[in-house]
Amino acid sequence: MSDRGEPYTLPAVHALHLADLVASSGFGQEELLGPLGLDAAALAVPGAQLPVPVIVELFERARTLTGNPGIGIQLGLQMRASAHGYLGFAAMTASTLREALETATRFVPTRTNALGLSLHVSGSSASLVIEERADFGPARDTILFALAVGIWQIGDALTGRELSGSADFAFPRPAYLDGLNVVRQALRFGQPLTQLVFDAGALTLPLTMADPVSRQLVYSELERSLEGLGAEHEILARVRGSVERTTGGFRSLKEVASGLHISTRTLKRRLAAQGVTYSDVLEEQRREKALLLLRSPSLSLDEVAEQLGYSDTSNFRRAFRRWTGVSPAAYRKTAAR
Repeated sequence: MSDRGEPYTLPAVHALHLADLVASSGFGQEELLGPLGLDAAALAVPGAQLPVPVIVELFERARTLTGNPGIGIQLGLQMRASAHGYLGFAAMTASTLREALETATRFVPTRTNALGLSLHVSGSSASLVIEERADFGPARDTILFALAVGIWQIGDALTGRELSGSADFAFPRPAYLDGLNVVRQALRFGQPLTQLVFDAGALTLPLTMADPVSRQLVYSELERSLEGLGAEHEILARVRGSVERTTGGFRSLKEVASGLHISTRTLKRRLAAQGVTYSDVLEEQRREKALLLLRSPSLSLDEVAEQLGYSDTSNFRRAFRRWTGVSPAAYRKTAAR
């Protein structure tokens, strides 16, 4: 259950995409969906959602039927922006890759409450962090592979070129990857979080289907959908997008509240309704930014600490060890491989 007491869900249409993939191995939709009491027609209804435990069962059943433990990678390789409804169309019609990613990070709550996205930029590096809010159990690798690989595929399609970069995953390296060479990006496992890391210069790439008029229409629809989730839910997404200054550093609670045109007391109350505090959000953003900054060999630990708002580098070291279980220096060595 989420902090608001709602079940964690994912879009039901992805179950249909999985069924199509299973069908290519000679199994009908009914063989995958039937035992779980699922109906293809109901799954195709716009906006339909499935509880995460059901999605987990589906992925595990798909692996068993096909004998393919890496089916999540295959699903990601077939992912298209249009599979993500209004959010996908808004990304497709954005003017640049940055605009598309910023749209995704803001409006992903309209698609699922089980996953979150956040974009970070530092110098020549950028990262798109995939936040796990639900327990995906034995299907964790499958679901995160499908999402991460799918995002790369969509990025390639929208820009009309192969985007380079690497991917970190917060789970151990699956044995089934041995001998499997279908993903061109470098993959690292057992990392503090799951993220895609790439050259920040790619953010300025124009998109092949940019359409300002269509984008405005679908963007307005997404705004209404986000508002429909409730003020508390919307405020959390807006706070996450407001914490980091574009010029560097992080805003205080008072600054963020002022930017959102509400009082600090109201902001605290609305965040509490989501089961978090402003300090929680700030620490989350600092951790994600730290992992990106440490990839830059030109920055000293003192400079990294300063950019994160720490006046004392030793405080940063202690915080980083609390976040990741390792020192900043140790993480930097592994990140450079």
